[in-house]
Amino acid sequence: MYAVIVSGGKQYRVSQGDVIYVEKLDQEVDSKVSFDVLMLGSDEGVEVGSPTLAGAKVEGKVLAQVKGEKIIIYKYKSKKNYHRKAGHRQAYTKVEITAIG
Repeated sequence: MYAVIVSGGKQYRVSQGDVIYVEKLDQEVDSKVSFDVLMLGSDEGVEVGSPTLAGAKVEGKVLAQVKGEKIIIYKYKSKKNYHRKAGHRQAYTKVEITAIG
């Protein structure tokens, strides 16, 4: 069984036991979190919500708050002595999917 969930404006296809990285959630480590379900799929068929399935939830456990790889932003304009260098590391929450129901 799998589900398509939404978190942080992005959609994820998950199964029980999967570990995913979602946009940062304001949750403590080892706390439980639930996601809205857009679609459920199994051997019998597929159920699609409009926009979400009523009564369906995916539960997960927060494993860690982590940061992604550093991205370097470099701006340059020739012949104008203009250089700007900046970096960014996106914050993510590592979540293990515990139940689909």
